Amino acid sequence: MTSNAEYAASRHAVWVCATALMTDPWGRVLLVRPSYRDTWLLPGGGVEAGELPSEGCRREVWEETGLTRTPGAALAVDHVSPRIEGLPEDLPFPGEFHTVFDGGTVGSADAARIRLPAGELEDHAFLDAAEAADRMAGPDARRMLAALRARLGGTGTVYLQDGRHTGPRPPLEEHSVITRVVRGHDWPWRTDRPVAHRTPVTQVWGWLFAPDGRVVILVDPKEGVVLLPGGTVEAQDGPDPVRTLTREAYEEARLTVGEARWLGWVHSPAGPERALARMAGRVTAIGPRGVDPATGLRYHRLLATPAQAAELLGWGPAARHQAAEAARIAAERWGIPYATDRPVTEVDA
Repeated sequence: MTSNAEYAASRHAVWVCATALMTDPWGRVLLVRPSYRDTWLLPGGGVEAGELPSEGCRREVWEETGLTRTPGAALAVDHVSPRIEGLPEDLPFPGEFHTVFDGGTVGSADAARIRLPAGELEDHAFLDAAEAADRMAGPDARRMLAALRARLGGTGTVYLQDGRHTGPRPPLEEHSVITRVVRGHDWPWRTDRPVAHRTPVTQVWGWLFAPDGRVVILVDPKEGVVLLPGGTVEAQDGPDPVRTLTREAYEEARLTVGEARWLGWVHSPAGPERALARMAGRVTAIGPRGVDPATGLRYHRLLATPAQAAELLGWGPAARHQAAEAARIAAERWGIPYATDRPVTEVDA
């Protein structure tokens, strides 16, 4: 009969690691650069004997950054095999279970308090998703992006093997969605009409609501960035921004906009004086995907809550304000309910 000691000795042992995905208010990911390797990492590290992964994550984040963070939901659990690429030849690696926890948003005050342990970490930075991935080793980049997309897409914990999904990939993963801070995220936001300032409206975008309270967002198939439907004012549109939004929404995404209301505008200080308008609209029909005549692209179309869309757009706090105001208009004007939390999904049309 096998004793408990013999049984325990026969079991396969693996390492356990826990890291935290933390972002700044604009969605940039916090990475640290160790002194002992060329690539960057999420804050975190090995879980010690007797620790839970969440406890190890909290301890490692404090040791590496000086920040006290309570780990949130597990965004990704990655079973890293002994055959993972990039391992040093002289490292006996039995495999690892690596959990990425949601470390939340790091505000400017906390960011200023980050302190790195001398001799272990040499630098830290908040980086757009693509740049962060470029600075990481391949498996670490895949895991970070999967965790980020799980957070943004509301999918719950994703299970990975060597940083790759083992089953159907969620929409943000399927379309390789990335986040980045867009030019103009800090330009002044106004809610009056630009005509009062003799500022021409040159572009119009819309928070366009489906009946369930979610909005349609577009994914650029080349770059993976998320956009609101809309675009450039053309001569046939005249001075009415609703006509521009209606035309652009149909050309880009085959959306029929039944009604739209003014939301506000961004004053662009770059180049000639111009206004970039935002509107809230109601979608009454969705057709099959088509090619946008202006760009030649077939945009991927997703449904997201306004809050999810705000995090994906890369506009920072301004997008959150716009999303909340657009949802209020949709509820009060058209009786569209406030969206409940749910994963981002493909448009079914």
